[in-house]
Amino acid sequence: MIAKLQCVVLDCPDARALARFYGALLGGAVNRPDPRWAVGDDFTTVHLGSGLVLAFQRVAEFRAPQWPGAEHPQQFHLDFDVPDLDEAEKQVLDLGATLLHADSRGWRVYADPAGHPFCLLKG
Repeated sequence: MIAKLQCVVLDCPDARALARFYGALLGGAVNRPDPRWAVGDDFTTVHLGSGLVLAFQRVAEFRAPQWPGAEHPQQFHLDFDVPDLDEAEKQVLDLGATLLHADSRGWRVYADPAGHPFCLLKG
């Protein structure tokens, strides 16, 4: 092993708002004290129970990805297992997500409030 994943960082127009979205979605602690990062308006973290950390950095001229188009490529996306797709969909839409695509094979694509695509999969 050469490296250990420290965190996944997402660019966005509002770091605190997107951290609150993912904190509510995944049950994480927003801006938990951690000596590795200085958090504030431009950089915010969510510590998950699994030990993974998601971080969000404000980009002044952020251009949201577009799914499935390539003009503003998605660059990456996150997949989340859920026990009940319909219930999870209601919850993420209430948090500010937007449904982009529903597949008959058991997964759905959404955009978070900043436009990053993520998938919910029956797990």
